[in-house]
Amino acid sequence: MTGKKHILVMRFSAMGDVAMTVPVIKELLQQHPDLKITYVSRPAFAAFFEGIDRLQYVKADFKAEYSGFTGTLKLFRYLKTLGPYDALANLHNNLRTNLLQALFKLSGISGQQITKGRQEKKLLTRFPNKVLKPLRSIPERYADVFRQLGFSLTLSGKLGKSLPAVNTFADTKNQPWIGISPFAQHKGKIYPLGRMEQVIEMLNRSRVKIFVFGGLPYEKAIADEWEQKYASVTSVIDRMDMKQELDLITQLDVMLAMDSAGMHMASLVGTPVVSVWGATHHYAGFLGYGQTEDNIVADDIACRPCSVYGNKPCFRGDYACLYNIHPQDIASKLLALVSL
Repeated sequence: MTGKKHILVMRFSAMGDVAMTVPVIKELLQQHPDLKITYVSRPAFAAFFEGIDRLQYVKADFKAEYSGFTGTLKLFRYLKTLGPYDALANLHNNLRTNLLQALFKLSGISGQQITKGRQEKKLLTRFPNKVLKPLRSIPERYADVFRQLGFSLTLSGKLGKSLPAVNTFADTKNQPWIGISPFAQHKGKIYPLGRMEQVIEMLNRSRVKIFVFGGLPYEKAIADEWEQKYASVTSVIDRMDMKQELDLITQLDVMLAMDSAGMHMASLVGTPVVSVWGATHHYAGFLGYGQTEDNIVADDIACRPCSVYGNKPCFRGDYACLYNIHPQDIASKLLALVSL
């Protein structure tokens, strides 16, 4: 495509998936200075896109104003008022985004949608006869959508350290800062919390400051307990908004995260991540943008991965893929990345 263009981009969930679109969008806009993007997603993710030139973020509340079929029609009518558009990029490929894509097609706006590679992922996660090989990364799958729309796009795959606007929470930094994002949506992704506490106990013996990230009430209760037990630990759960969390993550020396949103938020602001993988595998394409495989901690048990998203029950019943990882291995990996 040539000349000034306007693209409507849709990706509604989950947090980590939306975060992974950000570096792709940034590189697309950098490589096409005459391009404008209207990006529609949930209100909670707006902070991910702050400060991106030529990007308009539309907050769509699917639990209230835009819920259900009638809400989708209402959103379509509203989005039309923000056009005209030259094309639509469907980075989600679910029922709601596909309906919106169909409605825009009827209005004369062509679109492309992400290819998720479901069959490849089935081969990766089956057992026995697993086909254990790297699949196309999710950022490249996002980029493919724009390429199919006629935009050349080369992803650098590099972390870009961004500077925080303000120091919103912590005192002056006079020691290494380590973030820990120990939670995930599904059990198959979560390093057992008792063992995670052992990691924290080991780190607590070193001259580091630890910030624990999360969101749900039970996560806050656990993080608050750790804060009470270990002098180096500070919980930020329910004490910061998303923008403040991103500012803090920018200042970390390293983040410890599961295959979850914490990894992708750190990648967003250029902070290196030590990532722990259990039932899932980075071969499915979800490693944080710009992160290195050298910082992965995982066990090579033959049945792994058994799931793309970590949502399937362990057929062994013991989650050996997670319990086989020793806390000392995680702590050592983290401490090797900071200057004490």
